[in-house]
Amino acid sequence: MSGDSSSLQSSAVIQEAVQSLRNGGLVAFPTETVYGLGADAKNPEAIKKVFSAKGRPSNHPLIVHIAAPDKFDQSHIDWVPVLASWVRDISEDALKLINAFWPGPLTLVFKKDKTVPLEATGGQDTVAIRAPAHPLTQELLRKFKGGIVGPSANRFGKVSPTSAADVRHEFEEMLDLMILDGGDCAVGIESTIVDLSRDCPVLLRPGLITPGEIFKKTGVKVFLPHEYAAIEGQTEAPKVSGSLRAHYAPTTPLRLYAPGRVLDALGEFPDIKSRVAVAVWDSDSSLGGDGHPSVHFEEILVPSDSTSFANKLYRTLRDLDQQGWDLILLPEPPAGEEWDGVRDRLQRACFGSGPSSNSHANN
Repeated sequence: MSGDSSSLQSSAVIQEAVQSLRNGGLVAFPTETVYGLGADAKNPEAIKKVFSAKGRPSNHPLIVHIAAPDKFDQSHIDWVPVLASWVRDISEDALKLINAFWPGPLTLVFKKDKTVPLEATGGQDTVAIRAPAHPLTQELLRKFKGGIVGPSANRFGKVSPTSAADVRHEFEEMLDLMILDGGDCAVGIESTIVDLSRDCPVLLRPGLITPGEIFKKTGVKVFLPHEYAAIEGQTEAPKVSGSLRAHYAPTTPLRLYAPGRVLDALGEFPDIKSRVAVAVWDSDSSLGGDGHPSVHFEEILVPSDSTSFANKLYRTLRDLDQQGWDLILLPEPPAGEEWDGVRDRLQRACFGSGPSSNSHANN
């Protein structure tokens, strides 16, 4: 590490975060996907604090974050010893996925080792693990020499945070919460989750890394849940983060509209006659005279490629939520698996949105 003041300062901050985790405290940390609310993954009391800070049901499992072994001079990282204290067995498929995508936005579900607290797994015999790619968090994990559970650093069911300021805003009253500022998140939606605890890999949550990309890079076929059910008969998937019907939700009502059907979406809300934020693809012309005399529209341009859209999704929802609109309309994402991660988040956000969203966040 160089001797300039900023790296010495960041080293001191990381040391303080490590100490806080060892003492059973919480630390918010940046990843390439979203910010996480972290606790020592082997400390049941610390894990309970994460649930209570978020208002998250305790049967909802957390993802354990681990670091790559600190030997980057090797062309090949050996992940097996790192995983040994967390998982029961590591298949060939698991190693292919790990070597192709870790560190990165891919979470893998394994049968858990007996030392992993049930508090971290929502009472299940499976554990979800990922190695985040953010350099600050990699350094934190290496110095901590352990795993850190880290659900998104926000109130349960609400919009995930993609900056340190979002986390501070979400937990204003937790004055002792240490927040590591790693800038804005590069990916912007949560990791892809693949279940490796059954006899073939199954996609449990879509994200930036798609089944198509996994197959292209590794030759491993990841089944969609309905495909797996058709082959095996209905077997219960492990519960994973972000799988509830209402999630990622703004307090302002949010709806999706089909191409050219903004007025239909408005028809759902006959009593809303005032301020509506309408997102339009940056590749389209504006809505023009599609308006409604009693409604004040404001157009917001959103990126028409899936990666940029995902990157800005939570930032956009958070900003619009704070601007006091009566309704937010977003365009339906196009077909194609590269949009599946975004589509999944938007459908859950719509279902959970609106001022009464707390009441059905538990559905």
